[in-house]
Amino acid sequence: MTSRKLRFAIFGNTYQPKKSVSIQKLLACLAARQADVFIEREFYTFLTDGQRLPVEGVTVFDHSDFSADFVVSMGGDGTFLRAASMVGNKQIPILGVNTGRLGFLADVKAQEIERTIDALYEGDYAIDTRAVIKVETDGQPLKGYSCALNDVAILKRDNASMITIHTTVNGDYLTTYQADGLIMSTPTGSTAYSLSNGGPIIVPGTHVFSLTAVAPHSLNVRPIVFSEDCEIKLTVESRTQNYLVALDGRSEKLPDTTRLTLRKAPYRVKVIKRAGTKYFHTLREKMMWGADLRGQ
Repeated sequence: MTSRKLRFAIFGNTYQPKKSVSIQKLLACLAARQADVFIEREFYTFLTDGQRLPVEGVTVFDHSDFSADFVVSMGGDGTFLRAASMVGNKQIPILGVNTGRLGFLADVKAQEIERTIDALYEGDYAIDTRAVIKVETDGQPLKGYSCALNDVAILKRDNASMITIHTTVNGDYLTTYQADGLIMSTPTGSTAYSLSNGGPIIVPGTHVFSLTAVAPHSLNVRPIVFSEDCEIKLTVESRTQNYLVALDGRSEKLPDTTRLTLRKAPYRVKVIKRAGTKYFHTLREKMMWGADLRGQ
């Protein structure tokens, strides 16, 4: 058990006005512990102006301009991904509190907040380290945030025709995809966009990435799994002369002449897991394996 003063940085979902009771519970718990509390400005404004909540004794920060012992993400997996992008390579463990349905990353229920904070102070928790994909364009980091915890998607724009994606792995030609897009996923992101396109479920800690085509022109195209130490290079052709690259859902337009290099980032994201949390239990619950849906 630690008796030292801990620092907590809080990120939150600004689209869940009915969930403010959860943040009040968290702030009260941290105040009782006399913790130093930092709240991202956008979330702070949402709480004080939008929800008229009395939020006192906290420090407001912008984007990634913070330091803490723990980061708390209040929302769902999308909020967790945003928090992870702000943590970057700081190596601060992230706790995901889910204020909606159970998530793979945000897997602490709102009613478990006090118990979970107690566990952090008592050291009764585990840390998963998750691989991150780094994207470079023409040898330079992508503008803005250039890493993804879930996935990197190369996509056609709007209602444009399919795009052509020339793909090499460690300098060896793999294939040329003709599809609506291509998803490179980490194990963390394998149950997200990749899965909805027929990609494999990859258990965290397996040190692999996957490539899955989005609506491929050929039925022979199948997902492929490879070592996380591989380097993937992509060259895209499109009738619109541009395409989208999306990192954990944040997208930007790039011209056809841009060559992409995707590889494992030089750091991993630390995810806090409560003692006793089982990945396969969460997987069964999320996928509803074994549930009898015949009467629904």
